[in-house]
Amino acid sequence: MQISFENPDKVNGLLTMTVEENDFKDDVEKTLKNYRKRANVPGFRPGQVPMGLIKRQFGTSVKVDAINKLIGEQLQKYINDNKIQMLGQPLPHEGQEPVDLEKDAPYTFQFDIAVAPEFEAKLSGRDKVAYYDIKVDDKLIDQQVEMFANRAGHYTTADSYDPEKRDVLKGDLRELDENGNTLEGGITESDESLMPAYFDDEEQKEKFKDAKPGDIITFNPTAAYKGGETQVASLLKIDREKVGEHKGDFSFQVTEVSRWEKAEVNEELWQGIYGKDSGIKDEKGFREAIAKGLAEQLQGDSDFKFLQDVRAHVLKKIGKLQYPDEMLKRILLANNEKNLKTEEDKQKFIDENYKGSLDMLTWDLAKNQLAVAAEIKVDDKDVEAAAEEMARMQFAQYGMSNVPEEYVKNYAKELLKKEETVRQMADRALDQKLIEKLKNVVKLDHKEISLDDFNKMMQEENK
Repeated sequence: MQISFENPDKVNGLLTMTVEENDFKDDVEKTLKNYRKRANVPGFRPGQVPMGLIKRQFGTSVKVDAINKLIGEQLQKYINDNKIQMLGQPLPHEGQEPVDLEKDAPYTFQFDIAVAPEFEAKLSGRDKVAYYDIKVDDKLIDQQVEMFANRAGHYTTADSYDPEKRDVLKGDLRELDENGNTLEGGITESDESLMPAYFDDEEQKEKFKDAKPGDIITFNPTAAYKGGETQVASLLKIDREKVGEHKGDFSFQVTEVSRWEKAEVNEELWQGIYGKDSGIKDEKGFREAIAKGLAEQLQGDSDFKFLQDVRAHVLKKIGKLQYPDEMLKRILLANNEKNLKTEEDKQKFIDENYKGSLDMLTWDLAKNQLAVAAEIKVDDKDVEAAAEEMARMQFAQYGMSNVPEEYVKNYAKELLKKEETVRQMADRALDQKLIEKLKNVVKLDHKEISLDDFNKMMQEENK
């Protein structure tokens, strides 16, 4: 086999591969012999089918498979051995002549290859990057205490309905006829739950003011939700298609008013959140534990912002690079061809996505250089640790901050069963290691900021 590579402008590569008969002959014969052993052809004993018959029936397909396998292996080997920094995947050369594999070898195949531009991404103490230290103040701690108390709360029975407290009314729902009587064959639901505070119409909300057990209120669900079919269908427990058949009034006889009561801030609450062995003995210790957790959480936000600013700083230092634009656009379209039916769809997709993909590509290349310079490597343990941290974050979103490690590890294993998640966790692990390294490389410009101002800043940047 002969392989040559042309790369005149440094970014557009043409790889030419000439395949000779001897390159695939042995593999084809070995495969055909195996076919012969297993072939079941009427008139011949197993293993005694003439080889000529086997070749006529399977020869071409076996040769095609052998050549494709050979090309794939040798193509990747050449790229690795010659340290070609390929972008995306090789594509058949646009000027490639059709190869007739029915004829004898040699066969010539050509591939277009996008090559990464040469540049250097370096950071040192001369590079100054902002680092935002988010303050953990009493307001944040109070909000967290409030959230914990709400999550640990419970429903109690109230004397009358108060919309400000988001009370839930329980009762019997009945569809009425035009005379205000129960509609024969109409919708009836016992022990129905209703939250008038979430109605869209103020007039319908007002009908439930100060409602008490025993009260019967007449209202119109369609008017209450201003024609929202999904909400009406959910309340009446019918299909959306049938909502139009029930636009009249309904009666609701209140049997109970349920009110959500926050949990008291006491030993039971903080032990429920941090565990009995947390060492927390009073509300001060509870708030200190919250402050510590918030600081760790907010440092993650600060680190994320820091890496964003490092990215912007590095991309500015690198400047504009020469990329194999036409080749990269072909790769981008090839990766999304299922969703792009027309030429107009393709052009629109390129217009909307190509520039952003270049910025992402430049950063990925630069990030890999920075990781190599910092001697960062990501292994299986790092990926598992990233998945476990993700699991803890997801548990924390539901107020579960003291989940046993066994559950965390099992949940992380489930996450890593998806290949896409493995890639995401590997990238996450790389980012975290890079952040820690770079904080000791560049000059940090510390800026103290409130969480509200930090969130506003992030929202503005993401517009």
